[in-house]
Amino acid sequence: MLKKILFIFTFLCSIVGFSQNKIATIVDAVSGETIPYANIKIGNDQQIISNSEGKFSIGSSHDNPSTTLHISFMGYEPQQLTLGTLENQKFVIKLTPGIYQLDNVDVTNKKEDVASIMAKVKANLKENYFAPTSPISSTIFIRDQNIFKAKQFNLEVEKSTGFSKNKLKEVNAEIKSYAYRMTQNPPREFKDFLGVYSSSLTKKEDKMVNTSKLKILKATRIKDENRSVSMDDLEKTASNLFLKHLDTTKFYRVKSGWFGSRDTISFSKEFNKNRKSTKEKKVVPKNVIGAKSTIVSIQTSTNPVYGMKTDFIRQTDWYKYTLDGAIFTNDYKLVYVIKFQPKKGKAKYEGTLYVSENDYAVVKATYKLAKGKTLGGINLKWVLGVKVFENVSSGTLIYKENPDTKKYYLQYANIEEGQYFYLNRPLKFIELTDEEKDILALEIKAEGDILDKMEYLNLGQKELSVSEFEQLNEPDFKYIKLNKYDPKIWKEFTTLEPVEEMKQFSINEN
Repeated sequence: MLKKILFIFTFLCSIVGFSQNKIATIVDAVSGETIPYANIKIGNDQQIISNSEGKFSIGSSHDNPSTTLHISFMGYEPQQLTLGTLENQKFVIKLTPGIYQLDNVDVTNKKEDVASIMAKVKANLKENYFAPTSPISSTIFIRDQNIFKAKQFNLEVEKSTGFSKNKLKEVNAEIKSYAYRMTQNPPREFKDFLGVYSSSLTKKEDKMVNTSKLKILKATRIKDENRSVSMDDLEKTASNLFLKHLDTTKFYRVKSGWFGSRDTISFSKEFNKNRKSTKEKKVVPKNVIGAKSTIVSIQTSTNPVYGMKTDFIRQTDWYKYTLDGAIFTNDYKLVYVIKFQPKKGKAKYEGTLYVSENDYAVVKATYKLAKGKTLGGINLKWVLGVKVFENVSSGTLIYKENPDTKKYYLQYANIEEGQYFYLNRPLKFIELTDEEKDILALEIKAEGDILDKMEYLNLGQKELSVSEFEQLNEPDFKYIKLNKYDPKIWKEFTTLEPVEEMKQFSINEN
C-alpha cells in the first residue's frame, strides 16, 4: 500500500512539475559560459531560440517527459534529449564545441579568398532572399522594450499670473519630485505580442505590391501611464502637471516654441465627453496597424537585399572583409566566418558574417556601429531647441532556409537602437478669453537617451493558397496591461524567455 501511495505521489509530482513553464539554460560544456541564440526544437515542429542569457522556456503544453528536444548551435555538437532527462540535469544543457575532420566533410578543393566569397554572396542575394510569390503565413513573436534615460530633466517656471504663491509652491514641489523620478528611475515600457502574419506579393500595374494581414493571438504591455518614454508624451505629461491646478471651468491652449497653439484643452467633463464621442465614431484598428508596422519595419530593415541595417552584406566596396576561419553546422555544412569593418566614410558598421559555403547565403550576422560612427539626425538646437541623433545601432540576425520555398527568411533578430536627445523649449498656457492672456510660462530642459531593444522570432512559415489568404480576417486587439511580467499569461504559447531585467521590473517599485 505504501509503495502505491509513493508511486501515485511521484506520478502527481511529475505532472505538476511539467504543468508549468520550465526555464532551461544552454551553456558551453568547456567554459561554462551561456550560449545565446541557440536553436531549440521541441517535439516534431516547435522551434524557438535561446535568449541573450542562453535561456529558453518550455510551455505547459509540453507536459510529456518523453518529449524530445533537439539543441543546435553553429560550431557545437548538436544534442538530443528528453524533457525527463532535462529535468534530471536540473534544466541545464551543456553543448560541446565541435571538432570535425575536414576529410570527412564535403568541401570544395579550391580555397576561396574573402573577396571571392563576398562577390558570390552579393551575386546570390536575390536568389537566396527574395520573397516567394505565393502567400506565406508566419507565426511571429515580438518583444519591444523602450527606456528613457535622462541625464538632466528640469522644468523652470518663468511666469505665472494664474497661480497663487501657495499654489505655485505646491506645483514646484511636484516638479522637483517628478524630475527626480525621471532621472533616478528611468521610465520603461515592455510590449509583447504573438500573432499570425500573412503576406502576399501581387503584380499591379507592372509593380509587385505586398499585401499583409495580421491576427494577434495575445499581447501584453507593462507601462507606467504617468511616466512616458517618448518626447511627445514628455511634453504632454509636463503640461498635465500644471493643467490640473488650473480652473477646470475654463478653456486653454498650450503653445510650445514657434509651432503655435495646439488644440483646445480643458478638464471640463462635458467638453472631454463630447471630444471622446466624436473620436469614437472613427473605427481605426490602431493596435493592428502599429503591430504590423513593427513587423514590416524589422523585416524590411534587416533584409539582406535592400535593408538599411544590412548594407555590410551588399555594399562590398564600402567595407574591409577578413576571413576569420570556418565552422560547421549541426548537419555538417561549412560556414565561413568573416569579420568586417568600415573602409569608406559611407560605411557605418563593424561585425561578423557567417556565410554558408553551400549557397553563399548569410545565415547569421552580428553588427554594431563602428567607433565614432552615428546614423545622423537633426540639430536645431539654436533655432528650435531640439537636437536628436541616432548613436546606438547593434544587433544579431539569424536567417533560416524554408525547405519548401528554398528561400531564406529572418528567423530571429535582437536589435538595439538608441537616440541622444536634447530639448530646451518654452511652454505656455494661454487662457481663451477675448484677449487670450498668458497665465503660465515655463521652460522645459531635458537631455538624455532613448533606447529601444527589440526581439523578433519567427516560429515557422507555411505556404497559403490565394483563396486562403483572401479569406483571412484582421480583427483589432487590446494589450493586456500588467504591472510586472507574468509567465502564466503566456503559458499556452511558445515565446522568448525574458531576460532578468524584464523579470525584475515592476511599475509598483517606481
